[in-house]
Amino acid sequence: MLTLHRPLAGVRLVADHPGEERTDAGHAVVVDGRRLAAVGPYEELYAAYGDRARVREWDGLLTPGRYEPDAAALLGAAYWPDPREAECLGTEPLTGADLEALDMTAARWGAGARRGVQRLLARGTTVLAGPFPRPEVRNAVERSGIRWYEHPPAEARPRALVPSGVADFAVFAGQRGDGPCLVTALDGRLVYRGRV
Repeated sequence: MLTLHRPLAGVRLVADHPGEERTDAGHAVVVDGRRLAAVGPYEELYAAYGDRARVREWDGLLTPGRYEPDAAALLGAAYWPDPREAECLGTEPLTGADLEALDMTAARWGAGARRGVQRLLARGTTVLAGPFPRPEVRNAVERSGIRWYEHPPAEARPRALVPSGVADFAVFAGQRGDGPCLVTALDGRLVYRGRV
């Protein structure tokens, strides 16, 4: 199934590459299954694909998504409380003495990691830095479909939106993409959609 994603603020083709992070206003992307079929001016893509593609319009900027260099700590050394625990534990991840005070079973680590991954997806994250030695955390990461490095690079590697590349991207509100995340897609599938 083809989907034509039209972000009203344009497309930023490259992330984490200084000097190459320009925004192409009026551009869009075509997703064919798990891959990007085309990237270019919306009018040209609509002429080529519009009769057979679903068109999605987003009020923001489409980018390759965020890289989270602190994911190993955020998921493997923090507990993300269940919403039912919010009254007692709050809604932010627990670390340090707060974490040590909890009875952290394997099941609790896994559930907390799943919620943590969901929160990262809600921030437009498409790549994580590992490693994730705790099996329950690794399982949560692997089952989510998000890409991750077992041995992360010292610096974030540039990520680009290119035809035939994987359809991992995020859309952020605002003309410069400085607002909240509206959508996160992994392998062309919307895994997060905001309420904005």
